[in-house]
Amino acid sequence: MNAFLRLDPVVADSLEAGRPVVALESTIISHGMPYPRNVETALQVEDDVRAAGAVPATVAVIDGAIQVGVDAAGIRRLGEGAEVVTKVSRRDLPFAVRAGGLGATTVAATMIGASMAGIRVFATGGIGGVHRGAAQSFDVSADLQELAATEVTVVCAGVKSILDIGATLEYLETHGVPVVGYRTNTMPAFYAADSGFRIDHRLDQPEDVARIMDIRRQLGLGGGMVVANPIAADHAMDPATIESVIESALEEAQAQGVSGQDTTPFLLGRVAELTGFDSLTANVALVRSNATLAAGIAVALSRI
Repeated sequence: MNAFLRLDPVVADSLEAGRPVVALESTIISHGMPYPRNVETALQVEDDVRAAGAVPATVAVIDGAIQVGVDAAGIRRLGEGAEVVTKVSRRDLPFAVRAGGLGATTVAATMIGASMAGIRVFATGGIGGVHRGAAQSFDVSADLQELAATEVTVVCAGVKSILDIGATLEYLETHGVPVVGYRTNTMPAFYAADSGFRIDHRLDQPEDVARIMDIRRQLGLGGGMVVANPIAADHAMDPATIESVIESALEEAQAQGVSGQDTTPFLLGRVAELTGFDSLTANVALVRSNATLAAGIAVALSRI
């Protein structure tokens, strides 16, 4: 066991026994939603994973260790705002561990923690990607390179709508990361079910995803896989409306000089405000749906 890795006893016992476990990120708690909705959602998502037959393992940096399996008290610490919580990606992990406080893991850092623990399925809202205007800013999320390097399957509602979806798909293709549409032939766009970009592979059952994961491992291909699960129609937002809101939020970010790791939390927050928090409701719904699907995949994988 790595000296800087700490497993919740239930998670450790489940992994030892070969029971299905699903990793969950913590940036959504500390930087993705306002309190108390963030804590309520995190606890509900864990319940959704349990209801689907798997064990949830929220990942965060807590008191000098990468904690895989955060209890309810830890989730409240991450979400209440009483303590400083650092946003942690791959590059930040050693500094966050050394600091000994609280760190909320991004998709990239959560994948690292999951892989260290032996967890192969991870549920999140949407992955990071190539930012709009990246040709000038070179702003590309570390999530993409982590997907190329780390053998964890990420269930998401596609790429966050604030990003350049087409460029993100090109980047993933270049680095050999499979993108699977779950019961869809087009890439979801987070708040909207269809971005207009086609994807090459479609699978319709959790068992199909698990089988592909198993084949990839036997072939020794390495790296992760994206399972893009569209937001349900009754929670989806109108693509034209959300695009208009995102453009406004991007203009505000540029005017205020927002950049780097602050960009995504700023944009998501402004999109929520500009939509009267309809986007927040959609975000909660898609995260819960992804968690349920991820649990189904983990259960199927445990049977192989």
